[in-house]
Amino acid sequence: MKLSELIGTCPILDVTGDCSLDITKICYDSRICEAGCLFVAVSGLTADGHDFINQAVSKGAVAVVHEREISLPSGITAVRVVDARRVLGTLGRNFYRDPSSELCLIGVSGTKGKTTITYLLESIFQAAGFSTGVLGTVNYRFGEKVMPAPNTTPESIEMQKILRQMADEGVNHIIAEVSSHAVDLRRVDDCAFDLGLFTNLAQDHLDYHLTMENYYQAKKRFFTEVIPEGGKGRSPQMIINADDPWGKRLISEVGKAGVLTYGIDNPSDVKAEKYTIAVHGLHAELTSPRGRMAVASKLIGKFNLYNILAAVAAALALHIEPETIKDGIGKLKSVPGRLEKVDAGIETEPVVFVDYAHTEDALRKVLENLTDFKKARIITVFGCGGDRDRGKRPLMGAAVAALSDIAIVTSDNPRTEDPLTIIAAIEEGISETVMTKVSPDDLTADRLKSYAVIPDRKKAIEKAVAIADPSDIVLIAGKGHEDYQIIGRQRLPFDDRLIAAKALARHYGRVMPP
Repeated sequence: MKLSELIGTCPILDVTGDCSLDITKICYDSRICEAGCLFVAVSGLTADGHDFINQAVSKGAVAVVHEREISLPSGITAVRVVDARRVLGTLGRNFYRDPSSELCLIGVSGTKGKTTITYLLESIFQAAGFSTGVLGTVNYRFGEKVMPAPNTTPESIEMQKILRQMADEGVNHIIAEVSSHAVDLRRVDDCAFDLGLFTNLAQDHLDYHLTMENYYQAKKRFFTEVIPEGGKGRSPQMIINADDPWGKRLISEVGKAGVLTYGIDNPSDVKAEKYTIAVHGLHAELTSPRGRMAVASKLIGKFNLYNILAAVAAALALHIEPETIKDGIGKLKSVPGRLEKVDAGIETEPVVFVDYAHTEDALRKVLENLTDFKKARIITVFGCGGDRDRGKRPLMGAAVAALSDIAIVTSDNPRTEDPLTIIAAIEEGISETVMTKVSPDDLTADRLKSYAVIPDRKKAIEKAVAIADPSDIVLIAGKGHEDYQIIGRQRLPFDDRLIAAKALARHYGRVMPP
């Protein structure tokens, strides 16, 4: 594509050089530049692309998009802009021929529930006969292709590239998790969304946003700027949780026009009138603009009822028949790492769940739901990630102490922090009037309202399984679907589900493959 075509719709301050150049690739990482590429010097969070312009040129870049004064070798075209990060998405949209304009694109945003809702909608869309793609925390997938997800929402240029791949291979409906980082960093500004869904807001990512108000404003921008500017113009464009305080605020600020609400406690367009939730699944009677409908799901917990309501509302907004919606919901058996039951093939085992809950609110809601099902004790294994929001650590400790009978505090992804420093911050929230600290050796099933510190996550999981009776529930929280642990700057193989299954098998005398 000619450089002149690429930059034609971009806000340009100045161009020096030849705009008739043929551009074969766009990149913002100088290490992957090659002959004929356009290098975009993005000022990142940890590195500045301007520092790598010479490397990009040495690898074959023929043109550079930049924000500040630079000196380039003869023959290299310079395109100056105010905001290179913002322009990166527009360049991607132009280079990949505006793929989202050819697709039905749904964005799911909020602190909790995004991943589960994408799985629910994927199942509903498949039941409707749509060719479906998903971009989210677990992976990016369509057809038979499954790709790792380095970010919940891809960088803007990768977003456009993947959407083009999907469109070219016949995908017609795509569900994308839209993170607050993605909105704030303009990753989705050049995507034309048909529908945006808001789940809830709870404390998370304050290492980045600093305040809950900033966090909310990032989410709000998706609904007030990104979706309207996408140009699809369908109604309703927004699905919002009417029971969430931040959701209610969002409704009041965007108005009811183009909004379909869902909830349980407050008046809503899609509402659960009656429901039953058990350890093996849930049933609910819903009211909606299309009439009453009954749904059944293998998912458990009241929070999953909210996720189902969100998916139902979105599907109805897209004019999918209620019977198809019910069919899709019923076919989804589980979501990776979201209250996922560990199965070691032993009927007498305690029930062990792995869940991605890594905030105070998420942990509290998971434990509250498990409390409804418990026959004896709840044993919780959890930690907090390093180099992330430090303020939530004592809050998570307090939630676990209040709602668990036994707890084991361990490492999550410590990254570059000392695991013991992270654990000490968690312990600040565990009052001795609620839970007593004991040594790992003294932690037994009959030591109720006690906790121990076992920094080695594998040993912590094995200890929880070892002290659990068949009637207990074990919750392993924080990492969910992740099959790695980040220690220092290394990403090491580690899967809570596999560790727990092997521990169960050993404890009950069954041998599992290594």
